[in-house]
Amino acid sequence: MEDSRVLMYVKSLERKVNDDHHYLEEAVEELRGMCRIVSPEKNVPQGIIVDIRELYKEIQNRFKQIKGIEQLLKGKYRQHYRRDPLRDKDLLELAFFIKTTFSRFEENVKLIIEKQKAKEREEVSRMGQKTKILEWFHSRERQITLLRSMRTLRELQYQSYPEVVGAEKRKTDGVRSLTLFLLHGDAPSIDSLQTKIRLREHDLIERYHEKELRGVYTHLREVNPSEIEGVFRSLLERERLVHLKCLLIWVQPHQDMNPEAMGFIDSMLQVMKEGEIRTVSV
Repeated sequence: MEDSRVLMYVKSLERKVNDDHHYLEEAVEELRGMCRIVSPEKNVPQGIIVDIRELYKEIQNRFKQIKGIEQLLKGKYRQHYRRDPLRDKDLLELAFFIKTTFSRFEENVKLIIEKQKAKEREEVSRMGQKTKILEWFHSRERQITLLRSMRTLRELQYQSYPEVVGAEKRKTDGVRSLTLFLLHGDAPSIDSLQTKIRLREHDLIERYHEKELRGVYTHLREVNPSEIEGVFRSLLERERLVHLKCLLIWVQPHQDMNPEAMGFIDSMLQVMKEGEIRTVSV
């Protein structure tokens, strides 16, 4: 009677091993399919990564369970236990495959994390560049408008939208850019000039200091910086204000910028001569 109960118990343990073995065979295919989704070249939902790790954890639990049962069978119940060489071989192969598959998965996750960090560093760098450019204006409202203009130019750089302004068709191909301009001199001259500068839809102007006028021209077509110099030279000559200093800063929002150049504006103004027009790029 005791032997009968032992045999029944041994068979229940062997059934448990077989059930776990069957689970592992199916789980391997599931793991393989899920791991194929994880690649540095793809946008991988975080939930998939969590699910793979949970599945791997359950797989390892099943292997531990099988190992524990087999140790019991080979020890206490060895006289009633018959080894299954084919099953043992298959379990070894499954364990090896799972280990290599999960290792590749973890390597891909590391690459994804590194790629995300690089993207974040790039974004932080770009935000730093934007912040320096936005500081051209003191007004928060103008800073926001300038940021929108920079985004618009970056998007348009890879598109082509024909626009018509009155009877003139405006070209929108080529390099889009901004020209930040600063006019410096005596207050009466700046007062007179402020009312003479023509602004278009996306252009901005700010008078924060009595001896200084700042603004931005938004170019939806490709322009040469020398063209803008010509525009300001003509304006100053026409208004007989050729003694004013004019600093022009050319910005291409779709390219990496050198925000440090924005920190040398005051020193540049100090070395500029009266009536000088100077263009710098950032």
